Parts: sequence; C-alpha cells; structure tokens
Amino acid sequence: MWQNKDESLERYALVTGTSSGLGLEIANYLLDENFVVFGVSRNGTNITHGHFVDIVTDICSESSVEEMFEVVRGMTDGIDILVNNAGICEMAPVEEISSREFSDHLNYNVLGSFHVLKHFRSFVIENISHVITVSSAVAKTGYQELSAYVASKSSLEGLINVCRQEWNKHGVRFSTLTPGFMNTEDVPIECDKVMSTDDFIHVFEMIIKSPNHVHFPEIVFSHKDEGYLQRSGQ
Repeated sequence: MWQNKDESLERYALVTGTSSGLGLEIANYLLDENFVVFGVSRNGTNITHGHFVDIVTDICSESSVEEMFEVVRGMTDGIDILVNNAGICEMAPVEEISSREFSDHLNYNVLGSFHVLKHFRSFVIENISHVITVSSAVAKTGYQELSAYVASKSSLEGLINVCRQEWNKHGVRFSTLTPGFMNTEDVPIECDKVMSTDDFIHVFEMIIKSPNHVHFPEIVFSHKDEGYLQRSGQ
C-alpha cells in the first residue's frame, strides 16, 4: 500500500463493466479528466485513447482478476479510483427465474466485486484511494420481477459496508451511488420517468471532485417525478 503520493504524478482509475452502458460513460469521463483508465470487461471495450488500458477479465474468476491486476501492477502500484460498476440484470417473476439465473446475478454482481475488492487492497493509496460502487435504489425498495438483481445489489452494499469499516484506518473513501431508473442498454426496465447517463455523470463528477476529507457514503438520486422512491420514503 502506498503511504502517500506526489500530486504531480498520473492519476489511475480502474472501472469494471466498461464494454457498454454506464461503465463505458464513466471510463470516457475519467479519460477526459486526464486519468489513466484500466477498463475491465468480459468482452473488451471500444475505446481508442492513449491513456486507456483495455483488460478482458472474467471477474467471477479469481484467477482472472489476479491476472488483470498483474497487468495493472506493470504500470502502477497505486489506484486513485476504483469504480465497481459491472453487473447483470435480468427480469422475471420469482416463480419463473431459474436457480442458475439467480446464482449468476450473485456470482457476477457480488462475488465478482468481492474478487476485485480483495485484490485491490494492495493498490490502496493511503488517504487518497476512493472506492465508488454503482448500486440501485431498487436494492432498498424492491421492484417486481427483479428479485435476483435486488438481492445481489443488497448483498453488494453489505460487502461495501464491511470494507468501509475494515479500511477506514487507511483513509479509503467509499461512495455508493444508488440511482433510480436509468435509460441504459444494460437494464431492461421500462419507466416513463428515467434519468440519462448524463444525469448520472453529473452526480459522479460531484463525488470525484470533492475534497479528500469530504465523504459521501451513499447518494440516492432519481428523476424528480419518479414516484416509487417517494412512496418508499427515500
């Protein structure tokens, strides 16, 4: 673990799930902010940029994650920002979703993040590293036909809360972003009141540009007319 860092050095970010959707948008935003970005995905990412490192990884496999971090180690020993974004979302009523489909959500959305967090630990820069996790407001409210997704995101938030406590002594910041319904190709939810990826990036920008001593443990945000959040008291 790095004890300190010269602010003149390059800043490094690792983003999971960069092949499409939010992960792709986050990677492009961080590149615009002059980060060196390690993009992690199962299928590779269509970004052509001198500061983008595309690493094909199956985060469900711990050995694949270890190999990914060996690539990262070849360029840096410290990561400023880790974005836990990778996830899958399939819709089906509880009585119709298969055990395999339910298990796939837990493996990819929870176990995959566990593998990344476990091996990220040695890249922590004391009092600088910031772990940003993309969750969902439905993890708190529930939503019909999303049992596997809701269960996995709720479990992921629990894992993040444990890491926050264990790494607090190293000054690691943790921010969990819990948006409402969003218009992305990765989440098959139809809703009249949704946010765009630009809306998400506005919130993301606020988080990463905040001073190191300012913490945003969790931010729940949604379209102002998204009724299900108001009904649930969020």
